[in-house]
Amino acid sequence: MRAAGGARYVLADKGYDTNRVVQLVADLGAEVVIPSKKTRLVPRVIDRNLYSDRNKVERFFSRFKQLRRLATRYDKTASSFLGMLHFVSALLWLR
Repeated sequence: MRAAGGARYVLADKGYDTNRVVQLVADLGAEVVIPSKKTRLVPRVIDRNLYSDRNKVERFFSRFKQLRRLATRYDKTASSFLGMLHFVSALLWLR
């Protein structure tokens, strides 16, 4: 069984390093890419290259939040809001 949306990996920061979260992700069939907290007795080995992609996603959403129209959701309908998300995503991708 795959995670929601067919995700193969779940990327998160150390704040999500709990046995419950790790077990939930494993039950969904995805690989956990969460660095271990210092208090964990047996540290988990993770793919650092894959984990670095988490930063790219966070910066992308940070840029979204800087745009007032998206942050305050001026669009009245879900389809026009989604259209604006696609448009802004394309603009950010072309940068």
